[in-house]
Amino acid sequence: MFEEIPTARPITPLLDQINSPEDLRAYSKDQLPQLIRELREFMLYSVGQTGGHFGAGLGVVELTVALHYIYHTPEDRIVWDVGHQAYPHKILTGRREALLKIRQENGISGFPKREESQYDTFGVGHSSTSIGAALGMALAAKQFNTGRKAVAVIGDGAMSAGMAFEALNHAGHEKADMLVILNDNEMSISKPVGALSSYFARIWASKTYDSIRKGGQKVFSGLPSALELARKAEEHMKGMVSPGMMFEELGFNYIGPIDGHDIDHLLTTIANLKDREGPQFLHVITKKGKGFEPAEGDPIGYHAINKIEPDPVPNKTSSKLPKYCNVFGQWICDVAEQDDKLAAITPAMKEGSDLIAFAERFPERYFDVAIAEQHAVTLAAGMACDGVKPVVAIYSTFLQRAYDQLIHDVALQNLDVLFAIDRAGLVGEDGPTHAGVYDLSYLRCIPNMVVMAPSDENECRKMLQTGYQYQGPAAVRYPRGTGPGVSIEKALETIAIGKSRQLREGQSGIVICSFGRPTYDALEAAEYLDASLIDMRFVKPLDEQAILENKKARLLVTVEENAIMGGAGSAVSEFLLANNIHLPVLHLGLPDQYEEHACHQAMLKRVGLDSQGIINSIKAKLATLN
Repeated sequence: MFEEIPTARPITPLLDQINSPEDLRAYSKDQLPQLIRELREFMLYSVGQTGGHFGAGLGVVELTVALHYIYHTPEDRIVWDVGHQAYPHKILTGRREALLKIRQENGISGFPKREESQYDTFGVGHSSTSIGAALGMALAAKQFNTGRKAVAVIGDGAMSAGMAFEALNHAGHEKADMLVILNDNEMSISKPVGALSSYFARIWASKTYDSIRKGGQKVFSGLPSALELARKAEEHMKGMVSPGMMFEELGFNYIGPIDGHDIDHLLTTIANLKDREGPQFLHVITKKGKGFEPAEGDPIGYHAINKIEPDPVPNKTSSKLPKYCNVFGQWICDVAEQDDKLAAITPAMKEGSDLIAFAERFPERYFDVAIAEQHAVTLAAGMACDGVKPVVAIYSTFLQRAYDQLIHDVALQNLDVLFAIDRAGLVGEDGPTHAGVYDLSYLRCIPNMVVMAPSDENECRKMLQTGYQYQGPAAVRYPRGTGPGVSIEKALETIAIGKSRQLREGQSGIVICSFGRPTYDALEAAEYLDASLIDMRFVKPLDEQAILENKKARLLVTVEENAIMGGAGSAVSEFLLANNIHLPVLHLGLPDQYEEHACHQAMLKRVGLDSQGIINSIKAKLATLN
């Protein structure tokens, strides 16, 4: 007779038992490697279901575990820069199941958000804010004597922004008790981690070294020359094996670089730094996409991924419409072939703005300034002063950061700069931090600016050429994704500045003036209501003649994918009032609120900017006039 083999008891994954960092801290250090594996596997599974930011989160799994293990969050503050690296943080802070609906309508945000969780200490989406925010929290802790700790986790790309160094400089001046962690995942700053640098990093982070350092300061305090000699000797020793002298000069105690995937090393180093006084700087080396070979090999391509869909049905044709950024990418290459004055500038958006081909074909005229939007605009102004024709490829929401430079350095001097403004309007799953819904408002109030909004792909190409030929500052704002599928002419044609085009003449007395992307939804509404439709094309200068020709309309409707307040519709009303023209007006656009993430079409329906929403709003307005 065979001996009965007992049934193995199912092993509950460690991750399934974590609903807060307090649960994480109950585990022994020996259990953390298993938890790290499970966390990385869950990220692979969940992002495959939903799509979203991918590579950066995989790279900081060990660091995230170490931070929540050592610090008493949420009382202690962890600020994640940009936020695309915060998926593991969300999983460990009670949102594991919610991650399966991340970036979807009514689901959690793809970025840290204060309203979403007490563990999200600072809302982010734009780069390079973490150090300043964490410094503010450290100074608040000092003011109220709470003993609370503050940590900023910033990626190496975000360190290229000036405001990161402004915050570092201020933190050093204040001698703030805070820790800045540089997540170096592109090797853009450091040398490769070697045995010697890792060895010294462990020494410099140790309590023994810190006590010797402080003791030496006391001994030599009465001998300024000896104290300065000791300080310089320490700096030179660090400088031989680490890239940290710059941070030391800013007033930080630099530690690193260390392996960001060595959990034992991370725990020891962070624990040693946790109670140090003054500004501390920890440099960790990580691998973007760690644990998933395709992402490790292509960190840019796997920065974010779409939802993994089932294999397509054989022989089923898929849409190959060009995106608006592709229209721009082709146009700028076509012009560069003919005009050697053209130069392209981008603040770290080569792939997103589709400047890949341009960078390869015209490398001497391609300038990626890293995440430095202010510098990008002033650089363009300087180039324009000496005969170059710069084209600044920038997202609408990122141009907000360079508003002063746009006014002071470009428009005030009436310099010949073209702004190709991508991601204008609602941007779907990326949500309000990335929505380019204010550019029409903030651009049209600037003297000397020409502002255009294309309704389709061919109009986009024509407007880019028009803005390029225009002698002065001009902007073309176009949306994310594809257009209605209008065929694109290869010729480099321009359109008359400030001239609209009428797409439909109706008999109902309703006149719709549309600006940019909503035009084809407005066209459907116009056909249903037998209304006239004018594709306005220009927000500035406005086609005043087109408005005058319709001053006796039964109802004048403006439609834009921009904030209603101060937008294109406001420009129309200002013109009507200035000319004592009185007629019923309806402005359709985005209300005075931040629109939460969802797919683009769902967002349009929510705000009433799809065709049915436009129809409903016009009917409702007409009802008040009868």
